[in-house]
Amino acid sequence: MSSKNLLVELFVEELPPKALKKLGEVFAQTLATSLKNAGLAASTAATTAYASPRRLAAHVTEVAAVAADKPVVQKLMPVAVGLDAAGNATPALLKKLATLGADASCVPNLRRENDGKADVLFYESLAKGATLAEGLQKALEAALAALPIPKVMTYQLQDGWSSVNFVRPAHGLVALHGSDVVPLAILGLNSGRETHGHRFEASVDPVVFANADEYATKLATDGAVIASFAERRAEIARQLSAAAAQAGGKPIDDDALLDEVTALVERPNVLIGQFEEEFLAVPQECLILTMKANQKYFPLLDAAGKLTNKFLVVSNISPEDASAVIGGNERVVRPRLADAKFFFDQDRKKSLESRVIGLSKVVYHNKLGTQGERVQRVAAIARAIGEHLGGGELTHHAEQAAVLAKADLLTDMVGEFPELQGIMGRYYALHDGLNADVADAIEDHYKPRFAGDSLPRGLVGTVVALADKLETLVGMFGIGQIPTGDRDPFALRRHALGTIRMLAEGNLDLPLNSLLTVASAAFAAVEGFKSADAELADFIYDRLAGSLREQGYTAQEVDAVVSQRPQRLGDIPKRLAAVRAFAALPEAAALAAANKRVSNILKKVENPVEPTVDNALLKEAPEIALHDALVDVVPQADAAFVTGDYAESLQALAALRAPVDAFFDGVMVNADDPALRANRLGLLAKLHVAMNKVADISKLSA
Repeated sequence: MSSKNLLVELFVEELPPKALKKLGEVFAQTLATSLKNAGLAASTAATTAYASPRRLAAHVTEVAAVAADKPVVQKLMPVAVGLDAAGNATPALLKKLATLGADASCVPNLRRENDGKADVLFYESLAKGATLAEGLQKALEAALAALPIPKVMTYQLQDGWSSVNFVRPAHGLVALHGSDVVPLAILGLNSGRETHGHRFEASVDPVVFANADEYATKLATDGAVIASFAERRAEIARQLSAAAAQAGGKPIDDDALLDEVTALVERPNVLIGQFEEEFLAVPQECLILTMKANQKYFPLLDAAGKLTNKFLVVSNISPEDASAVIGGNERVVRPRLADAKFFFDQDRKKSLESRVIGLSKVVYHNKLGTQGERVQRVAAIARAIGEHLGGGELTHHAEQAAVLAKADLLTDMVGEFPELQGIMGRYYALHDGLNADVADAIEDHYKPRFAGDSLPRGLVGTVVALADKLETLVGMFGIGQIPTGDRDPFALRRHALGTIRMLAEGNLDLPLNSLLTVASAAFAAVEGFKSADAELADFIYDRLAGSLREQGYTAQEVDAVVSQRPQRLGDIPKRLAAVRAFAALPEAAALAAANKRVSNILKKVENPVEPTVDNALLKEAPEIALHDALVDVVPQADAAFVTGDYAESLQALAALRAPVDAFFDGVMVNADDPALRANRLGLLAKLHVAMNKVADISKLSA
């Protein structure tokens, strides 16, 4: 059956820019998948998505006008129900066949097959393939229903009575199969071959397509629109690079901004603007943010990464003389920068320390008190961590930074731009003459903010960041705000991963359980708080296990290490490396299986078994040999463990394979003599302790 290429475009009013890229992808993918499922598009059909501010479109190759007929097998009923003793159809079978458009004449051709319980009748027929008009109508409805629409609008149609719901009012529908219009109706629109190009620069209006394959080319030439999101993005990036080189700088690297601007223009034209150099006295983060967030400009940086007084504008028009466009943008940005300068100047009239008292009037959580109370808890935790890591100046600076860390929340600049919290605190701390480590810690205590973010740059910042995250985790768990499913309104998973990264990558000598105990103590005065350290520890180790698996460690390796709940997270990479090296030894599989067997034996004993052995009760040669091997091997393994040489500690255990195998082959653990049985269990408990210091190697057993 011959096939042609298909083009479908929905022409609408300006779509939400932050959602446009995803809307275009989902529209095209869902449309193509629906056509393939209906047998109208080949499995090899290529799909091209188009998305501009005022259109969603898809081009699909190898689309048939009519889908091939499909054989259909319908299960009817057991033979005993459908046929009488003479083999004639029963009324029940005739009624069922009638619902399928068949009659008694097809009874001899019914297929009989045993379904495992009884012989069953099956009716085989040929379902007529759907026409493209039918299939595309369903595919288009499915595509619109699948769109990840941020917010739906309700608007009236031209008849003045009917209304429809969609992300934006729709004004046109194109559906071309080759050169033929496919009759469709949706959102009050009927399909055709016409659309509209650029509002001001289209050379032809409407733009008329002769066939599906000329869509992108004709829209570009006649409509002055680059329909492809990817092509438009690449063109903007090219123009930004060229304009930046012309201006002697480089544009700020921001993929999200580039995506958003791509969704705002149909035919980009990058222009260079500038502002007064006096504004550069304001911290560049403030100026960059106001230009990006409010104006969608690309600030220009010099070779050293410092902000210049030039910026790039991605215009949607290309006049011969762009001076008016440039001047207009320069006039618009000037008040924004003046506001930032005003906020910065006003904020510096008060010290951070003087603002701390105001935090007592800011509610943090109705069960956990104010930001002021929270700051005191963070400071107490930071003080305790600082003392453990060295005390003295570290403790003093960490406590000071913790007290001041949230003060910039009350500044005008952060009130206007919440994204600058911490960043502005650092600038204001330096202006107040505070120690540089304290200032850095005020900014860095939010780090890491996301996966892959940098860690705090110094030990003071690390202490305060740990204290801040632990206060959040312990506090929220203590009032029952535990993440469930996808819900995590307080970003506790992110806080847990940040804590893990700082402890592990910083190789800090801070036992996890001790940290949780210290943090819980800070909540002693909070009414209704109930320590949930055990549940929180489980939560953190679960996050740790997931993170390690994402880093490429096997589930068995991770389970072997994490199940032992190592307190010093900085040791975990070495433990994992040791487990991996041990698993490669020829003795590993047998010892892992033996360890699993020992674990199962000890679990069945009613009371905990102490790892002690009475030499006088060692009767059988294999148990004596195992005990002697433990006496020889355990000191070696323990010595290596103490020095942190986990690989050597595990490898020392390889010598136990032969005596362990001989023990299980020749010794009855559950002897009739209670004393003998208890002594053998004690020997196994001693073996179990020796084999599970670095990791639970039984987890390596298949």
